[in-house]
Amino acid sequence: MIEEIIAKLKEYDKIIIHRHVRPDPDAYGSQGGLAEIIRHSFPEKKVYAAGKDEPTLLYLNRMDRLSDGDFEGALIIVCDTANEERIDDERYKLGDFLIKIDHHPDLEPYGDLSWVDPGASSTSEMIYELFLRGKDRGLKLSPEGARLLYAGIVGDTGRFLYPNATEKTFAYASQLIRYPFSRTELYDRMYRMKPELAKLNGYVLQNFEMNACGISKVILTKEMLEKFRLRPEEASLLVSTLGNIEGLNAWVFFIEEEDQIRVRFRSKGPHVHEVARKFGGGGHPMAAGASIRSWEEVDRVMKELEEAVCRMG
Repeated sequence: MIEEIIAKLKEYDKIIIHRHVRPDPDAYGSQGGLAEIIRHSFPEKKVYAAGKDEPTLLYLNRMDRLSDGDFEGALIIVCDTANEERIDDERYKLGDFLIKIDHHPDLEPYGDLSWVDPGASSTSEMIYELFLRGKDRGLKLSPEGARLLYAGIVGDTGRFLYPNATEKTFAYASQLIRYPFSRTELYDRMYRMKPELAKLNGYVLQNFEMNACGISKVILTKEMLEKFRLRPEEASLLVSTLGNIEGLNAWVFFIEEEDQIRVRFRSKGPHVHEVARKFGGGGHPMAAGASIRSWEEVDRVMKELEEAVCRMG
């Protein structure tokens, strides 16, 4: 599969790389890292990053502004996106050939060519593996590309604390840090917290409750976010904040947006992605997401989560 992808990179003169909506560091890192590899390896090719800019991740990369005509005859690569519904910028459909590169369970296959590895810590790890496999065929990695891929790996492994950080992950990370970029500056930007967000974090820690099965829920309404002067995307950065609580097995954040309520599941062992799927979402076994339309659905989400977690315990 990797060989076929490298062949397609060489075949097309115009390549547009997408990732999922509401991006995280791995989405930005894999998308931007792949773009840097192609640009550095084939300067004559036109390479673009598609999607909306995420204000909290501008320290990593900025998206290109594209017209409909730019997609004509282009190779389209979608990184870190499990299903087509979550691809940022629907104009990916206007391209000539579609490749999917992802590390989520392949429950909704798409694309003319698909490379999916649920055993990888991140899609950024996969992109680095693509580079390693193609080094003897002209692929090159710049320091900026290394920075982006390292950021993606760090983000999806929780600074290498999550179980998805394997021996391969550490080996790849050790190779990436040999490139001349500042890890200190990168960590500072990745984990810098606005005062408003720190105050909301304090509120979450002071007010969380845990039931007998070790489940907790956090509800963040629009009114609460307005009070703390935060956007829903910023509040989502706190989803892992309960991870160190003793006795907690799984937790869920309900974050109200303009037209929906984002549901963010996290777990220390019980699989929560199946619960997310029941509400139109999905993700990894211990980190998943979904959406609901009203607060009345919260009880149903919690009932499904309790059945999944308490059954295991």
